[in-house]
Amino acid sequence: MPTTFLVDCDTGIDDALALSYLACRDDVEVAGIVSTGGNVPVDAVHRNNLALAELLGLTVPIARGADQALVEPPMYADDTHGPQGLGHAVLPEPSRAGDPRSGAQLWVDLARERPGELVGLVLGPHTNLALALEIEPELPRLLKRLHIMGGAINHRGNTGPTSEWNIAVDPEAAQRVLTEFATALRLPVLGALQATEQIVFTATELERLEHLAAADSHPVARILADAVRFYFEFHRADGFGWTAHVHDPLVTAHAVTGEFASTRPLAVDVELAGTLTRGQTVGDELGRWGREATVELLTAVRSAEFVEHLLTTLETGLR
Repeated sequence: MPTTFLVDCDTGIDDALALSYLACRDDVEVAGIVSTGGNVPVDAVHRNNLALAELLGLTVPIARGADQALVEPPMYADDTHGPQGLGHAVLPEPSRAGDPRSGAQLWVDLARERPGELVGLVLGPHTNLALALEIEPELPRLLKRLHIMGGAINHRGNTGPTSEWNIAVDPEAAQRVLTEFATALRLPVLGALQATEQIVFTATELERLEHLAAADSHPVARILADAVRFYFEFHRADGFGWTAHVHDPLVTAHAVTGEFASTRPLAVDVELAGTLTRGQTVGDELGRWGREATVELLTAVRSAEFVEHLLTTLETGLR
């Protein structure tokens, strides 16, 4: 039986890779998509999701989420992802409108309709899932499992010195989600930077995407190649060279297959008050808090194996 996902994302270059990966898998059903502001404003994210879903044949409800975090004003990463979120890519105008429900309500409705079946996949800030918990506190028991891309455990940040983007955009929401889902039947899986930054595209991977886009293939292949090329340009300008860290697809593929990384339990919380460390995800490696684990943390990433799996899946599915 296919695994059924609700994807909450701030699309975003690596989010687009993750959505395309899901659409290329025969063992996946996407039940819905929530558009979350983050990489770019929520209206741009929502347009990206509507257009990509249409091109990928995903005829699912796509709900526009909240336009700002629970506490902080919005912040965006258009320098990383481009003004519209997908770098140099040009998307067609979507032909259908999004679902009229809020992002939070879509979380609740799909979880209630399919109790114990739905896997949540959070690839952006946690705002809408936190708002959904206000509507339905039983979400941690209604979902089959939750997989999260976010945080940095004993690793430098990519937003502040110690904070990762998806958490830093809305620390209060992330803290609420991690606290509430610690009571889930199965702990959420957290893919933090020390795992996802092991997934690095080089010129070889970009050339494979360009070759796929030039092969009279699916229109999404050109979108991905143009988007990822912008991602390379950003990473070079940021001092990383002609490469790109590809975060979201690793968490997505692990959620689908259970492969490409191991996990270990860890108590994790989010710093909300630190003047220098607000938004940091803190892992209690020494057990000083005396708390039970709150997540299963991705570790021991098999990066080369995963990158080949990702590109092969896209090359097969987008021809």
